[in-house]
Amino acid sequence: MLSITSQYLARYRRLDSGDGAPVLLPVTGAQRRFALVRAMDPAGRPDLVPMFFAFPRGTVDPARLAAAANRLAALHPVLRARLTVLRGTPVLRPEEPQVPVTRMTCASGEDAATVLRRALGDWTPQGSPLRLFLVQDGPQGADEVLAVVLDHTACDGRSLARLVEELGAAYEEGPGAAGPAPFEIAAELAAYRDAVLLQLDAEERAGAPAAMAYWGERLRAVREQAPAPRPELLGAGTAPSGSAALRMPAPSAGVPFPELLNACRTAAAALFGAGQVVPLGYPWGGRPAAAAPVLGCFLNTVVFPTTTGDTPAASATAEAWWDDLDHAATPFDAVVHAARAAGSGWTGRLDGMLTVDDTRRHPPLRLGGVTGREIHIDGRAVRGPFAVSVTQGPELHLRMVWDRAILPDHTAESAFTALADALRTPAPTAG
Repeated sequence: MLSITSQYLARYRRLDSGDGAPVLLPVTGAQRRFALVRAMDPAGRPDLVPMFFAFPRGTVDPARLAAAANRLAALHPVLRARLTVLRGTPVLRPEEPQVPVTRMTCASGEDAATVLRRALGDWTPQGSPLRLFLVQDGPQGADEVLAVVLDHTACDGRSLARLVEELGAAYEEGPGAAGPAPFEIAAELAAYRDAVLLQLDAEERAGAPAAMAYWGERLRAVREQAPAPRPELLGAGTAPSGSAALRMPAPSAGVPFPELLNACRTAAAALFGAGQVVPLGYPWGGRPAAAAPVLGCFLNTVVFPTTTGDTPAASATAEAWWDDLDHAATPFDAVVHAARAAGSGWTGRLDGMLTVDDTRRHPPLRLGGVTGREIHIDGRAVRGPFAVSVTQGPELHLRMVWDRAILPDHTAESAFTALADALRTPAPTAG
């Protein structure tokens, strides 16, 4: 029986005739997941990745910024491609670059965070996968905030770092600079297609029967624990998500990932009760070794079946996690299929997400010789019941956000306290 990736490749090749028809690019397993999640969302919401930078008022020239962003989109196909589904097959269709830079103003009593939350909430899937928003932070604000926002189908962590660096460099060239030459555009398009095909080749191998059997057994008992969101329960003017955060001393090597998984297990127990098998996801992976460093989305979402209740020794969690990493390239949709074939009632919805980021590898965004200060804006809509992010910098920044249409604040805040206490407490050892 053909794997899900093999079936996808066969359908894609039937679409891509190569006879001069409009260019269609294949999508990775990660991009297929985002297409599926968008299709399952009642409002058709895409997953967005925003970066927010505060600059002194008057620093950013919108026309110069738009010219820089469109030069990048002309070169990188994923920044000007539209995710579409043809005959049941998701593909990217490159178009002419049209990156908008939207200048926004605050109404009386509003700040930049409020305006930008509204802009992201109004995002429509049609249009550029890269969009920029610029808003002065209040009528008398000394700062203006620039939001660089991407559809997640167009980026992963490595792409974000490169995008920030190249956007700053293109801004320095000025609005009159020439765009990329036709041969550069053609070379980048070919490199992108080759990188995705290499990724799909790796995913095809990772969907072998042995891997499907592994994930079927691993996830047989998984069920979603959180109810469906009920936005009608939110009062007028209530932000769609709540958040809690703290900073703590950072180990030089960062917190070991198994300890983070155990801490999330503790939070899940506080949210959903003991004795449950909660699907927790985390991004993992990267481009194949032979692939060019193109912009795009190459990170798989790996599922960790988090059994709530007694927290196992860190060594036991580590052993299970290492076994999972041996099969981490199996694409998400294939993993869901394997779980359901093994008897799970899991639909593919995740009850929690865990991400770890090292800000020491982030280049700053510099525009016109001025370095923007990266900031965080809370209260944005989130995908799923709760998400935990751990940022490694001079200190460890722990943050949890939750969907208020699913989880009440007091319950989520108690779960965050349990999560933080678990990280502060030395993990038990086996034996």
